[in-house]
Amino acid sequence: MARDKAPKERQRKQLERKQGRRASYDRILIVSEGSKTEPNYFREIRRAYRLHTANVEVQPSQLGTAPVQVVQYAQALFEDGDRHKNIQRRAFEKVYAVFDRDDHGSYFDALRLAESLDGKLRNDARQPVAFQAIASVPSFELWLLLHYEDIRAPLHRDEVMRRLKQHIPGYDKGACQAFAVTSEHLPVAIGRAERLAQRFTAHDACEPFTAMAELVELLTTLRD
Repeated sequence: MARDKAPKERQRKQLERKQGRRASYDRILIVSEGSKTEPNYFREIRRAYRLHTANVEVQPSQLGTAPVQVVQYAQALFEDGDRHKNIQRRAFEKVYAVFDRDDHGSYFDALRLAESLDGKLRNDARQPVAFQAIASVPSFELWLLLHYEDIRAPLHRDEVMRRLKQHIPGYDKGACQAFAVTSEHLPVAIGRAERLAQRFTAHDACEPFTAMAELVELLTTLRD
């Protein structure tokens, strides 16, 4: 009995349509530690700025939430693709691994691995690929808190969450609409994060830091 090739044919046509909608700006792969909070935030930006889904791919790590696993999954997804997610092999110019410092034991290993991959991988156009860790110390929520407060000293993640809930009542991990709620303060948050980056780096032990400003600024300024 002949096999039904219709599902594969539909998948092929769907992929071709997605590729046909690609914009002229760089193709970006974002892999996050969190399965809801960060993906929701980035997808919200993608919708708000009408970025092409064929150019900006957002996926949570499927290998685990340890920082080094996030980087490893980002590398594997770039190199191997995922036909079930309609992601082609090496189909990006930029790859970002988003994770928190928290109390993760593999945090510094993840930073080193990401740095070792930067410019070493080649995409489907045989171009070197930018590979970057987007780390936050202590957590992603520091980035949101910077929309409301100018943080300059170390904070435990629980304190970050407590303060954030004073500004966004009911906020919790996995919350939707975080970008919509905070976006009016985005320029302020970017400025505060950049000033922190002038004093501290992702490699400092517990000083407040987030590279989120760089990635968010990129996404919000993409143009055809």
